[in-house]
Amino acid sequence: MTGHHTLRETEQAVQRKLGDVPLRHDAMMAVSNIYRAAAAIRQHFESSVLREADLTWTSFVVLWVVWIWGDMETRHVAAEAGISKGTLTGVAKTLEGRGLMARVPHDTDGRLVVLRLTDKGQELMEQLFPQFNAEEAFVVEGLDLEQNRALAQLLASIVEHLEDEGEARRDALRGGAPPPPRRSGRRARG
Repeated sequence: MTGHHTLRETEQAVQRKLGDVPLRHDAMMAVSNIYRAAAAIRQHFESSVLREADLTWTSFVVLWVVWIWGDMETRHVAAEAGISKGTLTGVAKTLEGRGLMARVPHDTDGRLVVLRLTDKGQELMEQLFPQFNAEEAFVVEGLDLEQNRALAQLLASIVEHLEDEGEARRDALRGGAPPPPRRSGRRARG
């Protein structure tokens, strides 16, 4: 359980609240359960294997992206990690301060910054990833091999659909207007 209420309690409360409203309840429950599963998984990892390494989920993902793809411009790391460039700046500075990552100038464009794992960062990922994968196996141990494969394919289908159609849908919802600036959710300073 990741919140105050169990998944079943939440589903029952939603049904009581919205049962007669003409909505796609199947879609609502699917997306809600994806979110809840992701939050529960993230919390589990941050409280176990990542805590031992003194990493947040986001810092691990940034390390993972650079470990898998090699040296990469910050804007591409942010996109691959699914975070803003501003968030990446803070994470990269923290990882750099711990000696796990280096920020280096781009070879041909001095305005750009490239992230690179240090030897210490490389060693950490080589040591940490088998432990991380053991927790991945723990998370899905209630599923058999076919269920794991089916789940992976279903989730990949959602990601691919959003990659293929999401931008056009967002543009249509905005009526062709440019996206508004991102807000942090914080109150404006007075």
